[in-house]
This record gives sequence, C-alpha cells and structure tokens, in this order.
Amino acid sequence: MKKLGSVALAAAIGLGGSLFQPVAAEAATTLPSLVAYVRGGDVYVSKGATEKRLTTGGGHARPRWSPNGQQLAYLKSGRLWTMKADGTGQRRLTTRPAAGPSWSPDGRWIAFASLSCSGGPGVYRIAAGAAAAKPEVLFPRDCRTEDLPAEPTATTRATGSLNERLRTDDAVAWSPDGTRVAFRGGDCESVYDSCLTIGTVAGGDEKTVAAYGGGSLQNSGFAVVPSWRADGAKLSWTAYQEGETPAESKPVHVIEYDTATGAKRTVGSAMDRELAYIDSARAVITSQTNGGSWVTLLGLATGARTPIRTGSQPSVQPLPR
Repeated sequence: MKKLGSVALAAAIGLGGSLFQPVAAEAATTLPSLVAYVRGGDVYVSKGATEKRLTTGGGHARPRWSPNGQQLAYLKSGRLWTMKADGTGQRRLTTRPAAGPSWSPDGRWIAFASLSCSGGPGVYRIAAGAAAAKPEVLFPRDCRTEDLPAEPTATTRATGSLNERLRTDDAVAWSPDGTRVAFRGGDCESVYDSCLTIGTVAGGDEKTVAAYGGGSLQNSGFAVVPSWRADGAKLSWTAYQEGETPAESKPVHVIEYDTATGAKRTVGSAMDRELAYIDSARAVITSQTNGGSWVTLLGLATGARTPIRTGSQPSVQPLPR
C-alpha cells in the first residue's frame, strides 16, 4: 500500500485584504451563494463582486462548507480545523494529520483521510461539535476493530509540479444521502497502481470507479478530489492519464461519473480541476487562466466559462432548503 500523501495545495497568486473589497477586473458574475477557496495559503469567500479573507498566515487548504452553510472545515498545517462562515470561532479538531475533509449530510460528522492501520491511506470520521473527540475508522473496513495507528510527528508538504501535488491529494467526499464516501485508494490498490473508490459507510464495502496501471491496464495516472452533485446522481473527480500512445494520454482534466449507469464523460477543458457543483447545470472549477489558477464558473452542458477569482480548491456554500 502507498503511504498517505499530505494535502497542502495552495495557489501562490498574491494576497488580498482582510475586508470585503471589490476587484473589478476579476468579478464579472454574481454567484447564488458564497464560494470558499484558497489563495496564497489562506481561505477566502466570495460571490463574485467582493471577497473576504477568512484566515491569515498561510498553511491553509481544502475549505469545505457544512451542510447548513454556517461553518467551514479546512486544513491548517495538515490538521483538521473548523470555523464559522465569517472566519471566527476557529477550532482544531485533530492532532492527527488530516487531508481533504467532507461533512456528513446531517452535519454531525466530518470525514477526512489519514494514515490507516495498514500503513496506507485510510478514511476516518470525527464528531464535528464535540470537544476532544476521538476519530473513528471508516476505511479500510478491517481497521475498524484495530487500535488507531500512532500519530506521525510531522507531515511532508506536497511539492513539485501540479501533477505531483495532485497525485497524492487525499481529499474525500461524503455522499449527499450519507451512505457512501468517495476517496483515493482503498482495497483496489492491491491490484492497481492508483485508483478511486466509493465505500459504503455501514458495511465498509468498496467499489472501484477509476483505476490506473496494474490489473492488465497499460496506463498510469490518478483520480483525486471527488465531489458529489447534491442529488447524488453524479460524482466528479480530477484525473490525469498517461496512455500507451500520445493519443491515449490526457493532461489534468475533470471526469463526471453517472452513479446509476457508470457512464463517464470529460467536462470542461484541459487543466481544469477540483470541480464543485452549484446545481445540475453549473459548477465551479479551478482553471488555468491568464497564467495562474482561477476559480471559474463552468456551464456543465454548454461549456461556457467565466473566471471569478484567482485561487483554487473551491467549495460552494449550500443554499437554504
């Protein structure tokens, strides 16, 4: 099994102020709710016309909205934290290194990735509101009855090219119905070089939905940063593939997967990544625009694109139901 990769992706594209401020050159569209994103290692939120900086000091990554839109889970120096939507009430949940958090749909739990008892990537959950809560193992299933592995004393920050940083991104995604979690790795790593799994929370069963290398596959690549559509009918992820021939190779791109039929399609353009759904017709992605990373509005059917803000790792605030 592969060792867990540390997630510390941040687009180093300058810093903003601490208050809401207009940036006319960047904002041409108003979004229906706030999008949280990362720039220069800090978390910002914006609807398009203005933005607010929620953290300072760098080292922040992967903000994820709670189901009620009132809190954010995020990573700070490789540990799991939460804060209110306005940036107040920052609180650390784990001393254990964590990657890519995701809330359960009832808001009670936060799933995250960390080292498992098998020595490879594992998925845990921790109570979102409890003080000094102890993480519980979700995957691998066989680790549920084992003691938690010792906490590493330090994490290694992912460095290098975009491909190298994404390859070991262990962001997880809890399904809207609460029954499944999508995550990088899993039992499929005993067959393939790299893979993406949907695991069933109740029983611990796993289903491979993307795989590269090994198992008779003559390719290499990765599938990371999964994201569910609110109705659970679609799951997207960021992918990369090196095939046997140049025609079979694909740079970083976004795959959308139909959870009922298993059909897959590429959405967006080359170098798009980290899709987060707004609704069935629209999403935000991280795109490579003007030589840097931009949070960009994407029409899923039309392909229409509108850059919103410089930054990456977007997460869309749920609208009140």
